[in-house]
Amino acid sequence: EVQLVESGGGLVQAGGSLRLSCATSELENYAICWFRQAPGKEREGVACISTIDGSTYYADSVKGRFTISSDIAKGTVYLQMNNLKPEDSAVYLCAASGTSWYLVVSFKSYEFDYWGQGTQVTVSS
Repeated sequence: EVQLVESGGGLVQAGGSLRLSCATSELENYAICWFRQAPGKEREGVACISTIDGSTYYADSVKGRFTISSDIAKGTVYLQMNNLKPEDSAVYLCAASGTSWYLVVSFKSYEFDYWGQGTQVTVSS
């Protein structure tokens, strides 16, 4: 079983930056994605990275502002979030999937085998 632990959330003003971390017990051969869920809204896929070939994928809502990266040696995936907006406020969760990349970037929750508990990001206006 893969364990994932998120950290790095907090309160930031609009236009600011945060870097989230997802520490995993096993990173190789999995794709790791970040999701977010705001109160009353559906869970939304944000960004994914393949630890096999380094491919990345971003939701349109964060493209150009967020960057996903990984450190295989540390077993950690990062989400650098710049130019944050109030609508980015949510609980951010990381998830691991062993399925095909094209299924991973569909952001369907059932394609992900393991989930972290989440970290809260709040962006004030």
